[in-house]
Amino acid sequence: MPVAFCGLIWSHKVLRGNFSARIDEKGRLKIPTAFRSLIEETHGNSLFVTSLSGESVLVYPMPVWIAIEEKLARVPSTNPARMRFLDRVNFFGQPAEFDRQGRVSVHPRLRESAGMAGAVAVIGQQDHLAVWNNERFVKRLEHDPFTEADAHALSELGI
Repeated sequence: MPVAFCGLIWSHKVLRGNFSARIDEKGRLKIPTAFRSLIEETHGNSLFVTSLSGESVLVYPMPVWIAIEEKLARVPSTNPARMRFLDRVNFFGQPAEFDRQGRVSVHPRLRESAGMAGAVAVIGQQDHLAVWNNERFVKRLEHDPFTEADAHALSELGI
């Protein structure tokens, strides 16, 4: 059931939290059941697996990714930020689907770049998932802490 939050209607059907998972020897990520169930129920089996920086893996339900592409289609094709964004997400990205065990393949180029092997953290980002090498993510949290400026910026947005 949707809830009003800061003047917005918000659904409880968001991807939130952090679950541990593993990348197997064939480069398949077993999506945690709580996330997979919600994605399948809300969006179906089709996904777009990509990255913007190559540091982590982003898993988008295909309808969410298509909405991003529709917004990009309204930006002039000569816009440098649009070109850089598309270059990166397409270099690292590929369409995917859940297999019968709830796994999704991660492209070898992206697996290598993001250090995806063994234990990983699968983090809900409301409408998509971010998958991080555990060590890399902990270092990121240590080197890029939540600051007073962040708290202030969010308070200006009513959060």
